[in-house]
Amino acid sequence: MGIEHMIDHTMLKADASRDTIIRYCSEAREHKFASVCVNTCFVPLVAEQLKGSGVKTCCVVGFPLGAMLSSAKAFEASEAVKAGADEVDMVINISALKDGDDSFVEDDIRAVVKASAGAVVKVIIETCLLTDEEKVRACQLAVKAGADFVKTSTGFSTGGATAADVALMRRTVGDRARVKASGGIRTPEDAAAMIEAGADRIGAGNGIVLI
Repeated sequence: MGIEHMIDHTMLKADASRDTIIRYCSEAREHKFASVCVNTCFVPLVAEQLKGSGVKTCCVVGFPLGAMLSSAKAFEASEAVKAGADEVDMVINISALKDGDDSFVEDDIRAVVKASAGAVVKVIIETCLLTDEEKVRACQLAVKAGADFVKTSTGFSTGGATAADVALMRRTVGDRARVKASGGIRTPEDAAAMIEAGADRIGAGNGIVLI
């Protein structure tokens, strides 16, 4: 079996057109990808395009900085799920994590988990901005808050996924959560390295190239 079922076919560019989103949905249906991941304004369109295909509608929340009010993230998640999102990829409050305010980070994640009302929640920790100790803490807090996945990166910061980070995250969460590698995964070899390191899902804008 190939890796098709592990790929979140992702289009998050600010200038993404409606036609581009429709094309991504068509590609995802054809190749049986796990999901199409978009900004929340496109959730109704994607949900309609993917209806009956088995491909999930995924969206990002609090993206890409994670620095919104927790109530704003929760509201965005709730509205996205109402509009048809099956999966919600949220960004943690990176500043709070680096300040050592772990209770804030955990509450921020939990607010989105609760608002997502049963949808799968993936927690983007933005590994390129964190020390290894902070990565571990972020993963632990995501698990405590009830998230389903921890995810490496937005792809919009200073770096993307590395096999070392995926392995660290896998060791930290064990079987309590799944791991998504995202950001800079451009070749089949890149994807294979992430899966070997312990990734359960791959986020990429070029899913067809990866398979």
